[in-house]
Amino acid sequence: MPDRSGTGVGSRREDRETALGILYAAEHADHDLITELENQALTPEKFTEDLVRGVAQYQDEIDELINKFSQGWHIDRMPAVDRSLLRMAVYEITHRPDVPTQAILTEVVELASDYSTEKSSRFVNGVISGIAQEKRQES
Repeated sequence: MPDRSGTGVGSRREDRETALGILYAAEHADHDLITELENQALTPEKFTEDLVRGVAQYQDEIDELINKFSQGWHIDRMPAVDRSLLRMAVYEITHRPDVPTQAILTEVVELASDYSTEKSSRFVNGVISGIAQEKRQES
């Protein structure tokens, strides 16, 4: 059975996927992120909750970075799934130094491939790679 404490490697993909769903649902319904999080039928895992609360707390800072690195694509013009994925990944890059850059990048690109447009994984990869190079020494 996978570790569902939010600290196990096996659970992070599912936690990110759940966080993506919450971020997307909140935006689609024009709800506050924290309200959407708290209205979940099942209590989200700790890592999922951290991602959603982190995006909610730092969204202005996150959006500024995304706009800076998206080369001509303002955040408001991006597909909602891409916007949610980028916000989640930028939060991790800038506020979760315990999570390896490569793990963030790999999983967000995979989620983009699974849930967004054909070109989204390359776009997301480029934006997150640029932000990681500026914000983290290990990249």
